[in-house]
Amino acid sequence: MNPQQFGKVAVLMGGSSAERDVSLRSGQAVLNALISQGVDAFAFDPAERNLFDLKSLQTDRAFIALHGRGGEDGTIQGALEFLGLPYTGSGVLGSALAMDKVRCKELFKARGLSSAEFVVVEQGAQFDSQAIINEFGAVMVKPAHEGSSIGMAKAATASELNEAISNAFRFDDTVMLEKWITGREFTVTMISGVAQPIVEMVTPRGFYDYEAKYQANSTQYYCPAELSQSETENLQLLAQHAFKLVGASGWGRVDAMRDQAGQFYLLEVNTVPGMTEKSLVPMAAKANGMNFSQLVINILEQTL
Repeated sequence: MNPQQFGKVAVLMGGSSAERDVSLRSGQAVLNALISQGVDAFAFDPAERNLFDLKSLQTDRAFIALHGRGGEDGTIQGALEFLGLPYTGSGVLGSALAMDKVRCKELFKARGLSSAEFVVVEQGAQFDSQAIINEFGAVMVKPAHEGSSIGMAKAATASELNEAISNAFRFDDTVMLEKWITGREFTVTMISGVAQPIVEMVTPRGFYDYEAKYQANSTQYYCPAELSQSETENLQLLAQHAFKLVGASGWGRVDAMRDQAGQFYLLEVNTVPGMTEKSLVPMAAKANGMNFSQLVINILEQTL
């Protein structure tokens, strides 16, 4: 690897989404890794600088470490294409579709990929909380366009559901109510279209929420996950189908659950997953013999 081949690299981090803090940590880790490999890289926060400054700074390409809206939803990807700058990860369409949980689920359903049942609630629209609980039992409440489990909550009663929906509306005008799955939670990292070793996340909390991801010391990770070879291959194949279906490319992550009967269910596709010290993508890459610096370079090479 010749670091000069990349030219000047902007690591886009921060931004103005609800995931800003995580993005700053991811971006700093990526920046440190690039610099350690001799790449001419610098930090760039779109929330603090005009994106057109990238041209005056003579930037050659961008490593996107922005999470959430504005960075993971196709917005920054479209802007970079307008500027003529190569960038890491998925393009405009793949980013936009993957970020939209509702359209992701509709695509899974249309293609016959296993995913939990769901209903959608729009802000200002009428809905019957008790009827939803009667139909689904417990549900997972998710803002349609957020990541890092922000605004998510489990609801098992009508009153809990009303409270969870009200909180989710603080982050989004559209909220997805997904049938609760009791079982094990997994994630499959995708690098250059290849599924990496599966990670299983185990937390004493109700689910793998924001605190379990970034703050708690009680979360346990198993990589490779304790699955049979056939189960591993089935889940990796399911993840590859989902990743390709939404138009994602380059690198990313596909989250899934396995219920007590052994059935896998797709949750969502992440096109700019976390790259912090607790993140799952570096963990999966390490299990496949790739250290963090090699992972970052591998992702950046996809822009050449």
